[in-house]
Amino acid sequence: MIVPLLDPSWIRKSTCAGAPAVVPVPVTWTPVAALIAAAERPERVRAVVSRGGRPDLAEEALERVLAPTLLIVGGYDHAVLELNQLAAQRLRCPHSLEIVLGATHLFEERGALDQAAELEAQWFSEHMGTRFDRFTTMIAMPTQSCG
Repeated sequence: MIVPLLDPSWIRKSTCAGAPAVVPVPVTWTPVAALIAAAERPERVRAVVSRGGRPDLAEEALERVLAPTLLIVGGYDHAVLELNQLAAQRLRCPHSLEIVLGATHLFEERGALDQAAELEAQWFSEHMGTRFDRFTTMIAMPTQSCG
């Protein structure tokens, strides 16, 4: 299942009761939707990853997120790094801020995206209790079958 991240209401509309959502968020605005969804429906979201995003824009929802949250930022993305540090200070859930050294905002530098994807896979594997590889996390995260 690919989670439609631009609209946080997807988590309320899901008909798959008991199918925990995994929310990978690789672009700037989607961490906002993912974190708000995690705050509104903590029983449905088991882990959140933000890669190069702006989780600070989730504002007061940050304090209500229960799902373990990983923030990944490029080391040369100074403005976004500072905003992620501020967001991390507001999170009350288990969380980590990882910096990919030598990477800019889009992780276009050689090996940067691979390093970020490996961090994502490790985070999901640890917090979901199942093994994820970096290619899975870059495409979409599976949830339980709705059949």
